[in-house]
Amino acid sequence: MGWDPRVHEGSGRDPARDAFRQLRDQLRSWFRSRRGPGRPEGPPSFGVARILAMAAAAAIAFGAFTSYYQVEPDEVGVITRFGRFAGTSGPGPHFRIPFGIERVKKVPVQRQLKMEFGFRSDASASGARAAAAEQGRESLMLTGDLNVAVVEWIVQYKIKDPYAFLFKVRNVDETLRSLSEAAVRSVVGDHSVNEVLTTGRQKVATEAKEVLQHLADRYDAGADIQQLVLQDVNPPDPVKPSFNEVNQAVQEKERAINEAQAELNKAIPRARGEAEQAIRAAEGYALERVNRARGEADRFAAIHAEYKRNPDIMRRRLYLETLAEVLPRVGQKVIFDESAKGMTPILRMAPGSDEPAVSAAAAGGAR
Repeated sequence: MGWDPRVHEGSGRDPARDAFRQLRDQLRSWFRSRRGPGRPEGPPSFGVARILAMAAAAAIAFGAFTSYYQVEPDEVGVITRFGRFAGTSGPGPHFRIPFGIERVKKVPVQRQLKMEFGFRSDASASGARAAAAEQGRESLMLTGDLNVAVVEWIVQYKIKDPYAFLFKVRNVDETLRSLSEAAVRSVVGDHSVNEVLTTGRQKVATEAKEVLQHLADRYDAGADIQQLVLQDVNPPDPVKPSFNEVNQAVQEKERAINEAQAELNKAIPRARGEAEQAIRAAEGYALERVNRARGEADRFAAIHAEYKRNPDIMRRRLYLETLAEVLPRVGQKVIFDESAKGMTPILRMAPGSDEPAVSAAAAGGAR
C-alpha cells in the first residue's frame, strides 16, 4: 500500500515523516522475509525498484508542495534559510528551497494593527473577569498633581521594517505594549488631572505618540506608530461624584467669567464711542465759535471802515437797523405823557368820526 497525501491533509502531522515511516516499515518487512528461515516461495509483493520509485515520487511531491508559496498584496514574505534571514519577497506567487530548508514568514506591512489598553472590545464573556484585573492595572495612572485617573487608549501602528519586527526584538507585541504603557504613563505624569480629563487630552495623546515612536525606534522594533487616541478618561469610581461636583463648579466659574468678559467687551466699545462722540461735538462747537467770532470781527471791521467814511449816515443806519430788529420782539406798546390824567387824550375824538385813532401822543408807539 503506497502513501496517499490526501489521507494526511488536515491531520496536523508532517506528511514527509509519515511517508518515510511507511517506506521504512515496508523495507524492514521485505528484508525480514528475505532473511527468514527457509526461502520464500515467491518474490515479495513489490520489488526494490517499486519501493525506490514510490520514495522518489513522494519526495518530488513533497518538494513541490513545500517549494511553492503565495504572498498576499498587503504582505511581505520574510525568507529564512536554516533559521537565518535570507531576504524578502513581495506580493505574488514564489518558490523556495523545499524540505524546510527555506521557510517564509508572512508579515502584513500594509495592514493597520491595533492594540487596546484598559479595555478589550473583543473580549469574550468567559475571559472578561480574568482580564479585568489586567485592564485595571493598565488604565490606572498617577497625574502630575498627584491625582489618580483611569485612562483608556488605543494604539494603531504599521510594520515598516519586517526584518527588525521579526528578528530585532523578542516578543515584539508584548514589547510594544510595554513601551506604549510607559509612554502614556510618562506623559500623563507631566500633566494635571484637569488637563488629562478635559482640555489637554489631545495634547497628551500627541506627546504620548511622539514618545512611543521614539522608544520604538530606539528599540529597533520596526513599527510605525500611526495614531494614539485617548478613548476614555475618567476619575476612579469612588471619587467620581466629588469630581463631577468640582467640575460643575469650575464650569460655573468659567461661565461667570465669560459673561463678565462679554459685558466688558460691550461696555468698553460703547464708552469709547460715547467719548469719541463728545470729542467730535466739542471740536465742532469750538470750530463753530471760532468761525462765528471771526465773521463778527470781519463784519465789525467792515462797519467801522464805513463809519469812518460817513459817520452820520452809518449812525442813522445802525439806529434804524437796531430798531427794526428789536421792535418786532416787544409787541404792541402805548406810550403817553406822565402828566396825562386819563385815557381820553390818547384817542382821537373828532366830531363825526366813528373810528378812534391813535393821537399824536401815541405816535411814538410801534408794533
